[in-house]
Amino acid sequence: MTQTPAASSPAQGQAKAQFTVPAQHPMVTVLGSGDSLLRVIEKAFPGADIHVRGNEISAVGAPADVALVQRVFDEMMLVLRTGQPLTEDAVERSIAMLKASENGESDGHETPAEVLTQNILSSRGRTIRPKTLNQKRYVDAIDKHTVVFGIGPAGTGKTYLAMAKAVQALQSKQVNRIILTRPAVEAGERLGFLPGTLYEKIDPYLRPLYDALHDMLDPDSIPRLMAAGTIEVAPLAYMRGRTLNDAFIILDEAQNTSPEQMKMFLTRLGFDSKIVITGDVTQVDLPNGTKSGLRQVQEILEGVEDVHFSRLSSHDVVRHKLVGRIVDAYEKYDSRHGTENGTHKPAVHGRAAGHGHGHKGK
Repeated sequence: MTQTPAASSPAQGQAKAQFTVPAQHPMVTVLGSGDSLLRVIEKAFPGADIHVRGNEISAVGAPADVALVQRVFDEMMLVLRTGQPLTEDAVERSIAMLKASENGESDGHETPAEVLTQNILSSRGRTIRPKTLNQKRYVDAIDKHTVVFGIGPAGTGKTYLAMAKAVQALQSKQVNRIILTRPAVEAGERLGFLPGTLYEKIDPYLRPLYDALHDMLDPDSIPRLMAAGTIEVAPLAYMRGRTLNDAFIILDEAQNTSPEQMKMFLTRLGFDSKIVITGDVTQVDLPNGTKSGLRQVQEILEGVEDVHFSRLSSHDVVRHKLVGRIVDAYEKYDSRHGTENGTHKPAVHGRAAGHGHGHKGK
């Protein structure tokens, strides 16, 4: 938008709102470089006429739109007051949260500013925060409950936020160690075919957990913490027969556990420990006919005290915007064609073409 000297007067049935940006906040922090943030707001409210003059912003349009535009700018100012810069992504998410609240699609009272300014962990010059309402609720649930399930599609921050909470708990001495584990099942691969020793075979599969740790801790300290047993990254099979006290334990890719493995893992819980289990029930890589422990456990433990299920959706994807659209597109395709992940489930008997086992497990 081009900045204009004056806003038009509201016509019949329209409303007008005016907003003054405090002098301590340069207009570029509110409007964005090259008015990029303002363009996000204009695109979200095409029926509203937004004008800027100096540090005065006005909006004219339908009363509901104008009220929401006013709220968007109010929330932006609350975020800026914390010293946190605004991004196009943050403004888009703020608008989405406010519209969901307005339409009755959100059942919470949390404001965008409360969501976007909640710091979990500051490390190496960057701060890890929830970016969506469901992510904030997931993080809050980890604080409140002993066992939390984070269930949702790729890119929703399930594992990353859990690991940030684990590192925070370790640094604040709430726990003495962090244990990160995954079931050793790989999409389309059997670990037996990978070269090297058992440790070397497991290592590539656990690599995403190491990568997240490197974002949150000084990389030089990680080998030392692992050597001391303060941080343990191991396949799920290594958990059998243990009781884990004073630990923050994360089970990642939990959709690839069998019901027996899930029960085994949950019963490892010791005193003063916390368990977070993350997974995506739409991406099961178990052999055909094997039921996913993550699917079953929702039926078994729903409603059990001190166990919480946090469900995230494509709206909570915090990777590239296209990832959320891809997740949605697959869901629409599957619902139209009766498929899962875009393919028909192979027959239980006989081998699926090109695979020694089926891609999905019920």
